[in-house]
Parts: sequence; structure tokens; C-alpha cells
Amino acid sequence: MKRMLLGALLLSAGSAMMAQESRQDISVSAIGVWQPQVNGNGSQLNASMTMGGLVSYRYLVTPRSGLEVNYSFSQYTDYFRTSFTRPAVHVRQQEITGAYVYSRNYGNYNPFVEVGVGGYIMSPIRDFGTTSLDTKQNTNIGALFGAGVAYELSPSWDLRVAYRAFVLKAPNFGLDSVATRRYTVISTPAVGFAYHF
Repeated sequence: MKRMLLGALLLSAGSAMMAQESRQDISVSAIGVWQPQVNGNGSQLNASMTMGGLVSYRYLVTPRSGLEVNYSFSQYTDYFRTSFTRPAVHVRQQEITGAYVYSRNYGNYNPFVEVGVGGYIMSPIRDFGTTSLDTKQNTNIGALFGAGVAYELSPSWDLRVAYRAFVLKAPNFGLDSVATRRYTVISTPAVGFAYHF
């Protein structure tokens, strides 16, 4: 009798666990990378627009609140301009961020907002796109914010569209003569798919 009761309890506990909504997801997205012109300290910084990739892991602490970690990668060129010099730096950019995510549920649509902190690692690539050999890697700490919507394709898959941005000090790659000493916003709109498990 005890074995039958124990078996029934285990079976019901297993069924309850299967009925729970998934609390974790991993997403892979394509991103665009866009930065506004930055002017300051007698210097001007322009960056080429490009595309990159984003991988995110999200864990829902409650049905509406979650924690997310992100890694993104892209390459572009920064163009500096002063009265005396015009160096260019071919950049490999990596984002490592953590964020708090608040989401709602309206049928198949799940809008969300996020805010967090993290770092951008900007490494000069030594090729023909970099015109100064004195460049150094920049690691900048800043703030992440964004909003988007996930559309449920199935219980396991979402289509996710988001606007993301990162506020940080404009890089100078160790070239003090072109430092703007200003902050900039790197916009990274994203489109991708999320898998829930």
C-alpha cells in the first residue's frame, strides 16, 4: 500500500513538473550596429554601420521578471577627425552584459523592457582598415537598455524583435590626440529566435 501511495505521489509530482511553463530560454539574433556622430575636445568620431550577432540566455525568476546575460560580436570602422589628423581604426567589438527583464503576456505577444550593465571590449584589428599603429584595446563599462516583443510561434519557440542600446564613453583607442571625452549611445536593434526549455 505504501509503495502504491509513493508511486502515485511521484507520478503526480512528475506531471506537475511537466505542466510548468519553461523558465529558461536561449536566443540567437542578428543585430545592426549604429552610432551617432560624437563631437568634443576638438575631435569628431564617426563609425560605419554594420551587422553582427547576439546570443542571450534568460532565466525567469517570476512569470514577469527575469535575468538575462548577453554576448554580442561585430566589426566596424571608427573614423576620427581633428584639425591635424584623420586616423581610422578597424574595430572588433564584443559586448558582455547582464540585465533585468520585465515582460507581460498578451496572447501570443510578450512585450518586454530591459535594463542592465556590462562592458564593451573594442579591439583594434591590425589590417589596412587601421591607419595608426599606436592603437590600444578599449574596455568600456556602461549601461544597457532596451525594449522589444516576442511572438510565440510554438510553446518552445519565439520570434524576438528588440531595440537595444548601450551608453558608454566614446573610445579613443589610446590616441589621446583624438579623444572626444564624450559619451555615446551604440544602438543594436536585434531580430532572432528564442528556444524555451
